[in-house]
Amino acid sequence: MWIPRDIEPRLLRSARSRPVVVLTGARQTGKTSTFRRLFPNHQFVSLDLPTEAEQAEKEPQSFLRRHSPPVIIDEVQYAPGLFRYLKSAVDASRTRNGQFLLTGSQKFTLIKSVSDSLAGRADVAELETLSFREILAALPRTVLEAAIVRGGFPELHANPDIDGTAFYNSYLATYLERDVRSLANVGSLRDFERFLRACALRSANLLNKADLARDIGIAPSTANHWMSTLEASGQIVLLEPWFSNRTKSIVKSPKLYLADTGLLCALLNIRSEEALRQAPGAGAIWETFVFAQLRERERRAGRMGSLFFWRDRSREVDFVVDIGGRLELFEAKWTEVPAAGDAVNLDFVRNVIGKSRIASGAIICRTSNSFPIADGVRALPVTEL
Repeated sequence: MWIPRDIEPRLLRSARSRPVVVLTGARQTGKTSTFRRLFPNHQFVSLDLPTEAEQAEKEPQSFLRRHSPPVIIDEVQYAPGLFRYLKSAVDASRTRNGQFLLTGSQKFTLIKSVSDSLAGRADVAELETLSFREILAALPRTVLEAAIVRGGFPELHANPDIDGTAFYNSYLATYLERDVRSLANVGSLRDFERFLRACALRSANLLNKADLARDIGIAPSTANHWMSTLEASGQIVLLEPWFSNRTKSIVKSPKLYLADTGLLCALLNIRSEEALRQAPGAGAIWETFVFAQLRERERRAGRMGSLFFWRDRSREVDFVVDIGGRLELFEAKWTEVPAAGDAVNLDFVRNVIGKSRIASGAIICRTSNSFPIADGVRALPVTEL
């Protein structure tokens, strides 16, 4: 079963207008499958194969003769030396668009190579796991809590017979053995796994690297390096605070989120909808889920760098969307019936920033229908984002 992705129209447009299209994202998010489905007439080669990666790195001209464009090159970050030769190949036929479609699961490494060698020639897009909107479009009967626990990896929804626990155990083992070893000089994979689990426990909280390092028993510099590794491989996302000159005493630390709630629940040993409902951290898991849906909404709208959170020394609003200086305020609440008290922080921030700058305020909760709460704030189901 194929689950259509919201990013597909953009990839088709990019291939019509740019010679190189780069698709990044964590492993198993569907990068390769999406490209192969959209561009069935392109050749395909994967640098996951050591022999192909070695030739691409050491004999790039021979590699490109064997795999002439149009071609999909999978996991291209394994051959960084190839990018200079891709530039020459593109410039030789600059008017041909969609020549090279590249995928990679190590975002920062890939973007650096593209910036160094293919600036002005490549369009870069990121593919995350399925949004709830995409899941419902393909499987309309999906229950919200089930989607949170199962997560957004496409294979889990395309094939419901796959055991989720086994999938995530395998995913974690593969991630540690392949991406972590290639991205970071990690002496102990066991310590790195404990670090990842500690990050899961802190999802939807302010990032404190010193606390993380102390809990795992590693140096702060190591914690900083490992955090960059998790971010580069698409396992975590950091959300920066919003601030203006009118608001003082705002925190400067970002908030930490796991990128996918399925992996988050697996790391927290939450394996069923009932376990989720009873979990002490259900609120943080819900906030992590809402954050993923907001990221998808902003990407779909073509907005970059528009999503933040707001916090001072005593109050916090989970999400702020800044659209040309006008702000949308959102709180994520693990409840079906939010009360007026849940909107207190929204009202506080609205008064601090100035009501004229606030476009809307909403509590994103598990209600099935939107309804007003108080003073312009609405309860909003996640499906209406």
